[in-house]
Amino acid sequence: MSEDVQGWLTPRAVAAEAGVSQEFDLSQCVREPIHLLGGVQSYGALIAARWDDAVVDTVSRNAAEVLGRAAGELLGRPVTELIGDEQWALARESAEAVTDSGAAAPQEGPASSGVLPLTLEDAGGPRLFDVTVHRNGDLLVLEFEPRAEGGPFVFQNFYPRVRRALQKLQGATDVTECCAAAVREIRTLTGYDRVVAYRFDGRDGPGQVIAEDRSEGREPWLDLWFPASDIPPQARRLYARNWIRVIGDVDDRTAGLVPERRADTGEPLDLSASVLRTVSGYHLEYLRNIGVASSMSVSLLHEGELWGLIACHGDEPRRLSPEVRAACEFFGIALSLQLAAVAGREEADELARNRRSLATLLARLTVWTPDALMRPGSGLSELLDADGAVLLRGTETLTAGVPLPDALSGLLARLAQDGSVGEVWSSDRLPEVLGLEPEEAEAEGIPAGLLLLPFNRDGDLLAWWRREQPAPREWAADPSRPVRTGPGGERLTPRGSAAVYRATVRGRSAPWSPAQRVVAGELWREVSGLLTRQVVALEARNTELARTNEDLDSFAHAAAHDLKEPLRGISNAAAFIVEDAGTVLDATSLRRLTTVRRLAERMDGLLDSLLHFSRLGQVGLEREALSVDEVLDDALVVAGGRLAEQGVTLVRPAALPRLRADRERLREVLENLLVNAAKYAADEGAGERRVWVEAVRTAAPGRSSEENGGGGADAGTVTALVVRDNGIGIPAGQQADVLQLFRRLHRRDERGGGSGVGLAVVKRIVERHGGRLWLESPAVAPDADCGGGPGTAVWFTLEEPPEALP
Repeated sequence: MSEDVQGWLTPRAVAAEAGVSQEFDLSQCVREPIHLLGGVQSYGALIAARWDDAVVDTVSRNAAEVLGRAAGELLGRPVTELIGDEQWALARESAEAVTDSGAAAPQEGPASSGVLPLTLEDAGGPRLFDVTVHRNGDLLVLEFEPRAEGGPFVFQNFYPRVRRALQKLQGATDVTECCAAAVREIRTLTGYDRVVAYRFDGRDGPGQVIAEDRSEGREPWLDLWFPASDIPPQARRLYARNWIRVIGDVDDRTAGLVPERRADTGEPLDLSASVLRTVSGYHLEYLRNIGVASSMSVSLLHEGELWGLIACHGDEPRRLSPEVRAACEFFGIALSLQLAAVAGREEADELARNRRSLATLLARLTVWTPDALMRPGSGLSELLDADGAVLLRGTETLTAGVPLPDALSGLLARLAQDGSVGEVWSSDRLPEVLGLEPEEAEAEGIPAGLLLLPFNRDGDLLAWWRREQPAPREWAADPSRPVRTGPGGERLTPRGSAAVYRATVRGRSAPWSPAQRVVAGELWREVSGLLTRQVVALEARNTELARTNEDLDSFAHAAAHDLKEPLRGISNAAAFIVEDAGTVLDATSLRRLTTVRRLAERMDGLLDSLLHFSRLGQVGLEREALSVDEVLDDALVVAGGRLAEQGVTLVRPAALPRLRADRERLREVLENLLVNAAKYAADEGAGERRVWVEAVRTAAPGRSSEENGGGGADAGTVTALVVRDNGIGIPAGQQADVLQLFRRLHRRDERGGGSGVGLAVVKRIVERHGGRLWLESPAVAPDADCGGGPGTAVWFTLEEPPEALP
């Protein structure tokens, strides 16, 4: 953009800047109450009379000039003295007719007013006025405009042009074509030198000229963007309340109101619905700076929100008759409806395409599950033209498309908790929503676009995300510097295509369309119903499984208990036969009876183990804070002798921590592991036999980093207890077998014998505590010089990790 801003100032603009204060406060412009400026444009006059008794409450100071009666003569007197009882009644009827027609309340939509011709008598004879009336609380506001020369308005002459213009609108196929037709026809109707269609980027965003019709010699504005500060929020609210706004002359001298403030409110009369309302000095300066002498704006609304404007600029002062204003207002309403129809048609077409894509996606799934939905190639990301999609369900995260950015997981859960269950939340400018600069969001891996639907308040959700799409724009002024220095000090920058400022908008993605939001909600309902059915089915299966487990435990307990009695009978009977008939039986029979007795005793031992194993699933845990060192000492009362028999040395590298657990069950775990270490010590001559018991920070297999401890220096790790030996080890392919009930890798009479229950009991106790157990073999012994075999390390965690390591 050219830095020689003064070069764009016309003499008129220089004079405008010189006529105001040297410092320009844009924040004051934004705060200015433009509906309470206390004046009207001087070519007309305003009278506000009380609805009930017609007494004049407020009047413009130019009443004598326009109406022939001084403001002081009218104030506090019945307005009927000026217009007569009959015309007062007509004015009330006109205001009531507008109200009864269904006009929206001021805060809900455009205000409405009626226009009627009134005649005033004075010394010079009758004078004709076009009077616009509207209700303002307890007041009826009448705005008088002298009837323009050229004779009365003839509707039959005017209507054909409006009808042709509307027909051209109806033939438009898209928004741009609609607006292009509109600006041509409005310029023809009004005679302004430039007419543009201006669309807002969001409720509070900047605007872009999407259509233009201009007189020869005026610089083009088509496709230029104008900063949001050009139309501050309070101006946008008034545009949303009034279909049309006309400024006849930017150099008009304002006619103030008498009184300046109303006695009941302490504020100037509210002129929100006034057609003669005076103009903010900031806006007048803006118009002068771009060489505009007169203007008109026609509001374009969509679903009650300000969508854009038809902005008209004249090189010379221009008054529009009420009839022409009414035609333009009607045109604005028709254009708004046509734009809504075009947008609705486009949305319906897009929705139909998206629904076909959704049907294809669902039909492609051979198994209707969330896993299948998120599988690569399912088309989920492509459904909404997204870069990626994610389904969060409990601790499970399923993704489709481009992998999920790391920073998005926590953000999704937080946004889901803030949103309403089952309602679509979306943004195409997520960094702005989060208060981040685009560069910060990019560094943190936060995408620019996000659409999500919360399933519940627990963080379960379905979401799509989009990368940033930097959008180059051509601005009529630097959007970051709407105020520049001119001859009169800091002023609103003159605009023009010759001073184009090119900038790239960052932190935005492609916008989410209404059709995409709808189809996302439809898919969400499918997934939500699926998840609900799965939860119900899972609860039913869990209930059945719990019942089955309970039955199995009860059966195992009963079977073990009830079978022991006949086994003891068999063993005793065999013993009695040997004892009573031993002298008459041959050697083979004695050997067989001895085998029966030995097998019965072995069966009795297995039943004892089964009975003990089943009781572990039924007996509750009695957790308490305890020292693992003390529990280890208790375990050594039984296991110490076995270690000594095998020549195995116990090593404690450091003091063991304190934790909460069932003392007897933890003692049983350590006892079994120490006995196993003694059983499977290295063969003689392999070196010194050792077993280590210690607590170590490590990564637990099969757990997420959150489960293993979250973030920080120890992210992804837990504190585990480990019993490690340098014995014969366990082959990797057989490690899962040794954790099964009654499974041994050696014959029952080898390595000290046993029933193969020990490690199964250990595993069940650990799992009852909510922990995990895993094996490593070969085990890396702490002392590499100790000799021995490859060794085995049995690691286990409990639900509550040790409080602290020494």
